[in-house]
Amino acid sequence: MENSYESNKLLSEYLLFHYGDDDEVMPWSDGPQNGLRFPVRTVQELVDSNSLKSSNNSRALDVGCSVGRSAFELTAYCKEVQGCDLSQSFIDAAKSLAERSELPYKYLEEGDSYKSTKAKVTSSSITSPTFFVADACSLPSNLGDFDIVHAANLICRLPDPSLFLNQLPNLVKSGGQLILATPFTWLEEYTPRDKWIGSGDSESKLAQCLSPFFKLEQKVELPFVIREHRRKFQYSVSLGTRWRRTDDF
Repeated sequence: MENSYESNKLLSEYLLFHYGDDDEVMPWSDGPQNGLRFPVRTVQELVDSNSLKSSNNSRALDVGCSVGRSAFELTAYCKEVQGCDLSQSFIDAAKSLAERSELPYKYLEEGDSYKSTKAKVTSSSITSPTFFVADACSLPSNLGDFDIVHAANLICRLPDPSLFLNQLPNLVKSGGQLILATPFTWLEEYTPRDKWIGSGDSESKLAQCLSPFFKLEQKVELPFVIREHRRKFQYSVSLGTRWRRTDDF
């Protein structure tokens, strides 16, 4: 099946979404400012740093990492961070940022007019994430387990979310953290109707899937804004959750 995320338009939108300055993403002062810096907030507002302090070899996996901003944020918490996405162009961009700390790109202003800018990574961490292409529904079997698994705005873009969710008990260490964010935007162009996790009750259905292996610790509402051009934006609200891996199964 053709990957709808392999396009220059989507690449520039997501580079802006992840790395754009606030006034680039939302140039209108009366616009929804609470939707800015979403890839940073999914990490900073949900990761429990206290439970990681005793581990010198902590590992994190960002599934559906897009162009990588959350993976870079995770390096503040874990010594090793890996990010994966199905889009080759997204992973190529994330790798370039890991190697050179900046990446020139253009984003749409209006019509066929574009503005040039640079995505930049600023981090105090001495380590950089590694990135690879992978299908979230069929991740490599040799990844091992992680102290943190992070997946933002991924579940409702998968052809079969249960295939991803079923892998999580083996990916998250006992006592580790599962960080999920999703707006439950079910669309048949991404997910066949019979594969949706609920319809109107997706939050409770997700809990049913995870509760045999995970305990819910935190829940927050995470608005986000994706700019298409200077007068058109997508505004959505993800449900952000942190789950703790248990041994009770």
